[in-house]
Amino acid sequence: MKKQAHILTTDAEIEAAIAQANLLEEYRPKAASVEYRENFDTIAVTLASGVELVIPRRLLQGLEHATAAQLKDVQIVGAQSGLHWRQLNVDHYVPGLIEGIFGNKRWMSEIGKRGGATRSAAKTAAVRQNGRKGGRPPKKRTAA
Repeated sequence: MKKQAHILTTDAEIEAAIAQANLLEEYRPKAASVEYRENFDTIAVTLASGVELVIPRRLLQGLEHATAAQLKDVQIVGAQSGLHWRQLNVDHYVPGLIEGIFGNKRWMSEIGKRGGATRSAAKTAAVRQNGRKGGRPPKKRTAA
């Protein structure tokens, strides 16, 4: 039978952790309001600090096919750190949104692929200029 380790936490350690959390509380990003702006197709989150975060709806996992009525039915949850769309059963974490995390790993990878496939005049010009210099250098191969 495998012996399990017991971790003992003292009252002093717990009190210190609570005190540290209380010190950092005023700096934690908190959502004060959230709304769907249909005319721009964006989700706007106003933080308690007054900063406004505006994200295109199509970037947020779970919201890409939602109707305007579903998008408007959003509430702030979890000590002002989460957004919840009840009709869609979709949640997003406010600190994650601030960091540019709009979904799980697979979702973020797909967003990156779409961005990389975007064509623009600037991107086309850069590719042509690189081509004039001989193109992309070959990858160096290492001996196995």
